Formats: sequence, structure tokens, C-alpha cells
Amino acid sequence: MSKTPLLIVGAGGHGRVVRDLLQTTKSYWLALVADDKLSHTELRDGVYYGPVALMRDLIANETDAAAAVIGIGDNRIRREMSIRLELPDKRYAALIHPEASVAKDAVIGHGAVVMAGAIVNTGAVIGPHAIVNSGAVVEHDCTVGAFAHISPRVALAGGVRVMEGAHVGIGACVIQGISIGRWSILGAGAAAIADVPDGVTAVGVPARVIKQQTMQQPHLTNQDIYPKFTENSEISLLRNI
Repeated sequence: MSKTPLLIVGAGGHGRVVRDLLQTTKSYWLALVADDKLSHTELRDGVYYGPVALMRDLIANETDAAAAVIGIGDNRIRREMSIRLELPDKRYAALIHPEASVAKDAVIGHGAVVMAGAIVNTGAVIGPHAIVNSGAVVEHDCTVGAFAHISPRVALAGGVRVMEGAHVGIGACVIQGISIGRWSILGAGAAAIADVPDGVTAVGVPARVIKQQTMQQPHLTNQDIYPKFTENSEISLLRNI
């Protein structure tokens, strides 16, 4: 089976980890890397590097013959980039490291990345462009919203809901049935034993809110593509991928 060429958007730290993941897959090969810090196009070790606009045009002209993934760790920038690229959902690859454990009935959305050592258990749903980072545990029946980031060594107990754009910091844990609100931050090492509302930063053991965020959304909107997260709508959306 021939491999599909793939564009990684983002040449920073997270993008490099995605590149390493890509080398372990049997479905894709790295063709292009796009980053706005690159001022011109150059060929390095068989891979083309260049600015986002140019690389986006190249992949858009390839019809269904190429795929993309956004290798940017910042949730808001990743969301805005997905709007800027204007690629249909089917053009985004969902990447799963072969050393991750993903249940057969778990759902992984387009553009999502599951890193080495991660565990995604039965009934879990990982939303579009979400990140489940190295060694994280997403237990049974959890839902992780679009553009959320589950950091390394995070532990989500059964039935946890991490809403759109939320960031769960390294080593944090969330007890069963708890929700982490949209675009909220749960700090490194925190323990969430109660729901965390939308748009806040919560830290500590047990986690407590220390900051209310502005909740400013990117200047572009894609609410038609990524509706406000609800458990039923998200699962219904992803089951049809």
C-alpha cells in the first residue's frame, strides 16, 4: 500500500514531535512542513519547508492525494490555523503512535494526534484537532473536545469531559465524571475534584480557580464546523467521520 504525502503545519517543538510520530506510521510520509517563521521555500532531506500560505496552496491543489495535520501545541493558534487553511475535514489526518493504546470503539477525530504511550480506553471520544500527549490516560467514556490538549502524564478518570480548547497541564488528574470548561486551563499537577467552569485557570490540590480569562475567540469563526461542545453533539459528529 502506497503512503499518502502529508503536510505538517508548525515547525516548533510540538511540530517536531509530530514529525517523529509520522516516521512510525505506515500510512503517511512527510512531504511538506509549513511555518510562518520560514520566509522562503527550501528542500531539506527530501522535505519541502516554506511559509504557510504557499504550502497550503500546494496541498490544496493536490485534491485528495495529500493530507495535513496542524503541529502547533497552542490550542488557540491551532484553532485559528485550521480556519486559515480552509481545508475540508477529510484532508486532515488523525495520527496515532503505534505505541499508544487506543480501544477499538474509541473515536479519534480528524486532525487529532495521539502520542506514544497514551491510553485511550473504550467509549472515549477525541475531538477534531485535539492532542493526547505522551503517556496520558483517557479512561472509558471520556470526551475530549475539539482543539483541547491533554498534556503528558495526565490522568482522566472515567466519564470526564474536557471541553473545546481546554488545556489540562502536565501530570494533572481529573476524577470521574468531572468537566473541564471550554478554553479553561487546569494547571500542572492539579487535581480536579469538582467541575471547572469555562474560561478560567485552576491550579492546586484540590484545584481552585485563580484567574478568569478573557474568553476572546480568534477573530475568525468556524462555529459551523466546530459547534459548541456538548457530549451528544460531539459524539454524533465524530461517529460519522
